[in-house]
Amino acid sequence: MDLSGLAPSSEEGSSSPDSGSDFEVMLWKSSKRVARTPPSQGQVAKRPRRRAGSQLPARDTSPARSPEPNQLFEAVRSGKTALEVVVDEWLETYKQDRETGFLELANFFIRACGCKGVVTSEMFRKLQNSEIIQQLTEQFAEDSAEYPLALSTQPWRRFREGLCELVATLVRRCQYSVLYDEFLADTLVSLLTGLSDSQVRAFRHTSTLAAMKLMTALVNVALGVSLHEENNQRQYDAEQGKGPGCRAANRLETLLEQRKQLQEQQEEIENMMNAIFKGVFVHRYRDVVPEIRSICMEEMGKWMQSYSTSFLTDGYLKYIGWTLHDKQRDVRLTCLKALQGLYSSQDTAVRMELFTSRFKARMVSMVLDKEPDVAVEAVKLLTLILQNMEDVLTEEDCQGIYPVVFASHRALAAAAGEFLYRKLLDPKGEARQERLQRGETRAFFHLLLAFFIESELHEHATYLVDSLWDCAAALLKDWEAMAVLLLEESSDEAWERKAQASERHLELLLGQLQEAVEKHSGREVLEAASRALHVLCDPELPFHGRVDYARSRLVDQLTDKFQQELPELLQASFLDEDEVYSMAATLKRISIFHNAHDLTPWKLFEPCHQIVQRAVDTGEIPTQVLIPAMTCLHFYVLWELAHISAGAFMQEHVLELKRKVDALCSLCQSCLTDLDPSVQEQAYVLLSDHLLMFGPQLAQRGREALSSLVLRPDAGLQAQLAGFLMDHVFNHAEPMDADQDDSEGRIEALHQRRRLLAGFCKLVVYNVVELSAASDVFKHYVKCYDDYGDIIKETLNQARQIDRAEWGRTLLLSLKQLLTELLLQHGRGARLSKSFAEIRDLARRFALLFGPHQARNRPVLVALHREGIKFALQSPSSELLAPLQLPFLEVLSEFSPRLLRPDKKLILAYLEQSCQAVLSPEQQQEVWTPLLTYRNSLRLHNPARSQAQRRPGSATKRRHADESSGHSDSSLQLSSRLATPTLTSTVVKGARGMSQPLPEDKGSESDFVESQHSKSSHLAHRSASRQQRITPQRLLGFGLGSNLDRHSLMEEEEEEEEEEVVVIQEQSSEEEDSSQGLVTRSRSNRLRDLFDSSILGLEEL
Repeated sequence: MDLSGLAPSSEEGSSSPDSGSDFEVMLWKSSKRVARTPPSQGQVAKRPRRRAGSQLPARDTSPARSPEPNQLFEAVRSGKTALEVVVDEWLETYKQDRETGFLELANFFIRACGCKGVVTSEMFRKLQNSEIIQQLTEQFAEDSAEYPLALSTQPWRRFREGLCELVATLVRRCQYSVLYDEFLADTLVSLLTGLSDSQVRAFRHTSTLAAMKLMTALVNVALGVSLHEENNQRQYDAEQGKGPGCRAANRLETLLEQRKQLQEQQEEIENMMNAIFKGVFVHRYRDVVPEIRSICMEEMGKWMQSYSTSFLTDGYLKYIGWTLHDKQRDVRLTCLKALQGLYSSQDTAVRMELFTSRFKARMVSMVLDKEPDVAVEAVKLLTLILQNMEDVLTEEDCQGIYPVVFASHRALAAAAGEFLYRKLLDPKGEARQERLQRGETRAFFHLLLAFFIESELHEHATYLVDSLWDCAAALLKDWEAMAVLLLEESSDEAWERKAQASERHLELLLGQLQEAVEKHSGREVLEAASRALHVLCDPELPFHGRVDYARSRLVDQLTDKFQQELPELLQASFLDEDEVYSMAATLKRISIFHNAHDLTPWKLFEPCHQIVQRAVDTGEIPTQVLIPAMTCLHFYVLWELAHISAGAFMQEHVLELKRKVDALCSLCQSCLTDLDPSVQEQAYVLLSDHLLMFGPQLAQRGREALSSLVLRPDAGLQAQLAGFLMDHVFNHAEPMDADQDDSEGRIEALHQRRRLLAGFCKLVVYNVVELSAASDVFKHYVKCYDDYGDIIKETLNQARQIDRAEWGRTLLLSLKQLLTELLLQHGRGARLSKSFAEIRDLARRFALLFGPHQARNRPVLVALHREGIKFALQSPSSELLAPLQLPFLEVLSEFSPRLLRPDKKLILAYLEQSCQAVLSPEQQQEVWTPLLTYRNSLRLHNPARSQAQRRPGSATKRRHADESSGHSDSSLQLSSRLATPTLTSTVVKGARGMSQPLPEDKGSESDFVESQHSKSSHLAHRSASRQQRITPQRLLGFGLGSNLDRHSLMEEEEEEEEEEVVVIQEQSSEEEDSSQGLVTRSRSNRLRDLFDSSILGLEEL
């Protein structure tokens, strides 16, 4: 049977239905069922909805206050009558009158919730489930939190068991007839779903328990139907395999009819289970009541164990995995026990590989749970995983479990001892008696002692022995084997043989390493050999002297070969392929070993320097020789620096190292212009690494004597590094003949470009290059966001902490560069291009980086606007044309929302004075869109009063009304009021409003962008209609040849601002008070000093 339709979707897990919903009279009725013979009393309609305008009789439909005794309820409470008999009697009543029978069952669940109300026949026929539950809720005695499931006194102690048994018995008795009558199951599931969505805890708790037990019973029925289908299929296949003369008459037709009936039953059961799962489980597994969450997890574990074919899937397992993080002890404990039932069988465990890999870290961490009983069950679960899933738990995972054997909690230590025994002491899982018969106790104690000595976790061996007593008591009581171990004496001869064997093995290993280095030239093999020698040369090892000798002998062979081939390389004008390959392979081996081993005693700097110098001078050195030679120079300088930094040194050593560093940097700078991209890339990497290693931090923390080694790149070198980034990182193009299926190669190339970019960004962050040099990186933040966005954003944040003022100037410089490039390409039509919109988007992203600290950002933002205005107006035209760079004001307007109210007024005044000083009187009369946009972003309006005063009439009247109503900021605000969320079924519904704004993440850039997007979409629609009023000639020429006067355009602009009030939500009262406080404080002497006219540069005009 396929139950894939039961898999919950993300929407089901993130929303809950309205408490007033009737569950749409069952979500699961997706297909029309085959009609069956109705009961003798005829089909009873399921509570039809009232027609519009129909009038019901004026009668009281409220629940009765003095209910009649309910036979089902009294039988379950007393526990004196067998529930099979009670259910059979109820079935007889139901078959005679199913409405009466169902009402008795419904009132049983109502009474089980502790409610004394009764659902009458009139209520059942006239009202929806939500209305019935609402009336029952109003009549419910909320002054007491006690209800049958919450009571533990004598009459109610076994009520929970009776309720669960009743539901199971009911389904079991009805599974062949009444369960498929399209009334009982539908109506019962609908009732329980409505009750489980109630605000009353008693309703929710009891109905969830009943629904989950009903689901468990349906799963058992579905499993039985599935088995019947398989048997039917086997019978059909066997009958069909018989000859025509041997078949029973109409046997095949009978089997086909049975199969069809079984399939229909299976489909109906699937629909019932689907309704319960989506209507109850998906919402209640995260209920606020821990008992309800535990019920859901416990029953889901049963479904997966009994019917694993349908329920043991990742779509259902994820709920248990999520609930492992529950804050309540009982819920976590229930999840662990449910998982133990699944991992206890190897057949089910192998089907949980994806779940195990996803939640293994959480299960391992629960070993240290603050609740000891939860930790015990976690260790037991991991023991089952160890037994039934091979190689799932890594050595690192097991290392976190071993120390628990020393825990003071006895049960926890015993569980960990069982795990330790299964993993280390008895990995094959052999019977302990068999091990005793073979005399393997000796091996057991050797392993146990080795663990105790190597762990170094505890001094008390008693804890370790006690933890193993339950699982390995027979081995621990083998006193004869322990006596033999205690009487053993170590043999000198044995130790000598062991030492000799170790020496032979070491010689064999060193010989194999040398052979691998001599025969192979692959980078991975050489790096592995280099690391192995580095580990074996550890001074703490007793044989490190022999390994050091073998390493020195190997390096001698490589350097001798290199020195022999060097003269021919430097003197010959032509080399054959064999000579080039031999030289390249030798240098490659030396460069890789130079990374992990100090090869400065072999004095390889000068020979390698000659090779690189000749390559720069003549270009005759092959690339495969040049690159490892540059690498050798790089590591040589770093090892020299390590020697000087490690201890005392003489000044001549520093000067000699300075000479080598300068020589290497000069050669690498020359190689940046090489024709081979790989040489350029290697030179860039070495330069960035050396500039970082020999940066300003080298002469800090007591190393002032090394100040002469500090490298300070000049403007030319910084420009070359930035140019390399532009050519090889940002403007990189895929080769035309690149294989489209070579995704791995493209990913590796992307990672390499990211490493190149990170090298330059580190120079910026560590103050090696000027912060302004990062403008070439920052301007690609949006364009290359998918590939390098994380690196550039981190660089932006780090640069802001270095120098906030210089950081702001660098952001502005990036935008200036982009606009200048755009103007060079498109001229005055640049503003209408797609690239201009990208520049504005970049400015918007930059504005978000200023964060919520307005006081700290005030000087930076004011300086940014001031310099931006100067840039936009610095190239005035003698004609009526707008300044060429005037569109930059639109870009600058993206930073206006970050300004404080007083700053907006001062910036607006500075803008007006700048326009008067730079523009001619004729130009000042022109209306240019960028200038209007920027002015509007700085103006202060009062949206509330403007909206209140807006009425039909002329634009002039509205403008006068606005002028007399004060001013407030009409720009987009970061802390805008969010819309009130839709009330769910678990929210108390009433007349009180949601007056408090929702909290928002001030540091979330994505949230702000998303909130602005919805506003921008509406404003963009109005902007399009506005552009229909403005002639294209004005948009293209910023006022050239326009007959539109300034007065009419200002009226349209004010109309647009009034419409914006409808879109932009009002700020909260706290923000209003804060803004007023800022305005008041702006009149103080401190703010007058900060925003003095001399600071804004007004005196220059």
